[in-house]
Amino acid sequence: MADEFADQDVIRRLLNDSGTWAFVGLGDNPDREVYTQARLMQQRGKRIIPVHPAGREVLGERGYASLADVPEKVDVVGVYRRAEHAGEAVDAAIAAGAKAVWLPLDVIDEAAARRAKDAGLDVVMNRCPAVEWALRR
Repeated sequence: MADEFADQDVIRRLLNDSGTWAFVGLGDNPDREVYTQARLMQQRGKRIIPVHPAGREVLGERGYASLADVPEKVDVVGVYRRAEHAGEAVDAAIAAGAKAVWLPLDVIDEAAARRAKDAGLDVVMNRCPAVEWALRR
């Protein structure tokens, strides 16, 4: 995988300067990794937006069934879907006008990452926000 999707300056900027993170795949199951990561970002002062077909409230935030349903601009879209479905979420992030996409560990779709980058989004792929946050402190 290309290092272009693990640029330390981009990672630092997204962790430090972003305000709103939409988490695709965030449901109300606290045993899922996406729940852990969303809670961490929330504890770090980020506003989180759950995006899950159920559209339920999670971690005290209103949920939406899709990124297209989110009524506000999003800084970072965390794509917590299996790699074979990540491209759909990345394309939705592009269409929604997100500033960045973050694909966590083992969610690798270089073609989707390249589409996002070509559309002007910052892209982080195959990195864990919690690990990267710990490295920054």
